[in-house]
Amino acid sequence: MDNLKGMAWMVLAMLAFALTDMVLVFATRALPVGQVLFLFGTGGAVLFGIWAGMQGHRWISPVLLMRPVMVRNGAEVLATVSFVFALSLIPLSTLSAVIQANPLLVTLGAALFLGEKVGWRRWLAICIGLFGVLLIVQPGADGFDPNILFAVAAAIGLSLRDLATRPVPRDVPTTLLASYSFAAVGLAGLAVMPLAGGWVTPAPAMALIIPGGVMMGMVAYFAITAAMRVGEIAVVTPMRYSRLVFAFVIALVVFDETLDALTLLGVAIVIATGLYSLWRERRARPARPDAPPAAP
Repeated sequence: MDNLKGMAWMVLAMLAFALTDMVLVFATRALPVGQVLFLFGTGGAVLFGIWAGMQGHRWISPVLLMRPVMVRNGAEVLATVSFVFALSLIPLSTLSAVIQANPLLVTLGAALFLGEKVGWRRWLAICIGLFGVLLIVQPGADGFDPNILFAVAAAIGLSLRDLATRPVPRDVPTTLLASYSFAAVGLAGLAVMPLAGGWVTPAPAMALIIPGGVMMGMVAYFAITAAMRVGEIAVVTPMRYSRLVFAFVIALVVFDETLDALTLLGVAIVIATGLYSLWRERRARPARPDAPPAAP
């Protein structure tokens, strides 16, 4: 195992994901949300489908009708639709901060739905981490924006997706799972389109930006897969939090956003409790292969 190389791959993956988020922000400012979901979803489904075909897998497969796969696709739709709506309505920095609660929510869901044993230390970490999320969301504050609930829904959807991935048989290729997820998002975008602005002819620049965003997602997928193959999961996984650093830099430099003290405190609490929960989980059971990445 080459942990240094694995950490570098993971940081590259998080940078690619953050850049994909930036592209999505530009896209939602120029195009209706439903159209953005449809374009990104269908583009990702085609590219991952081609990749799976190059690996010798057929897209039309009984895998598509497996219950865990269908649940995973449903969770992916909830996560991605909520995520893109959030990107169009709230600051990127706020959204990025809220979804950092994903590891804590996965631990909570594993205990509630999968019967995983969670000790009192991790329960305490979950409670403290959720308090950190409240500091970020700031319900009841004068400037509370109810649109931030889209970010909360996205975090819940991402956690449900990760939980649904666990029962998927190990021999199911991750490229096929990713293609199915993108296809589900594309269909969701098609369904949302009549309610969210319809179809707008993209400007020439946007016609280049959107495929670039899809390709950036492919880079992120390749990098995160490489990270998990060359490094120890317990060492590489914490590097996922570097995505927040990149997101904050993009938010401050590109979109001129500002961060208040309560948000930063909440982020610090969420990251600290998330890292502690990951550490306790690695001690409690052997490391498992990472869940396949999904639509941006």
